[in-house]
Amino acid sequence: MFTILLIAGLGVVLAVAVGLAFRFRQEVADRDGEDLQGRFGPEYDRTLARRRGDVRTTRRELRVRLKRYAQLQVLPLDRAAREHYLARWTALEEDFSADPGRALDAAEVLLTELAAERGYPAQAPFEDLAAALSVHHARRVHGYRRVHEAARAAHADHRVTEDARAALLSAGALFDSLLTARSSVSAPPARRAAGAVRPRVS
Repeated sequence: MFTILLIAGLGVVLAVAVGLAFRFRQEVADRDGEDLQGRFGPEYDRTLARRRGDVRTTRRELRVRLKRYAQLQVLPLDRAAREHYLARWTALEEDFSADPGRALDAAEVLLTELAAERGYPAQAPFEDLAAALSVHHARRVHGYRRVHEAARAAHADHRVTEDARAALLSAGALFDSLLTARSSVSAPPARRAAGAVRPRVS
């Protein structure tokens, strides 16, 4: 009789332990998901939609991005480089009305070059670079994707559409973010210089 009670008691304890362990894992998973949503914002939603609502796959993909790119060092940008990029951005904005396709192409190229100078993978395929940018510029990276897509659409339709204009504005927000991002490494004295955010063009 004692043995039966002991076995029954151990069974209850084991069942409770399994239940608690499951609940703990679920709470950890929920916190992990909330942390990822908070960090990635719209990028979390975009990835979730691309994964057709598969939460587990979405979280796994974003955790892989964090592991790969979170420790990426943001390189310093000196005053001359800032002025160079600002001048190029101003020129493509001025060119936008006359030739939106060319301006959007130039915006994508400029963002890619600026990202490389700040330390992002220079020769990475488009989606890999977008993934790297999403870790540090999660609420601005959509500008890179929008300008990439809008450039192709603009070559097929040379009119200045609202979508093309909105894409350039979104790209401009990422441009500002990349231009002014704080360096994560020490710069030599000759490279330390404060830069200004480019003026907005309406």
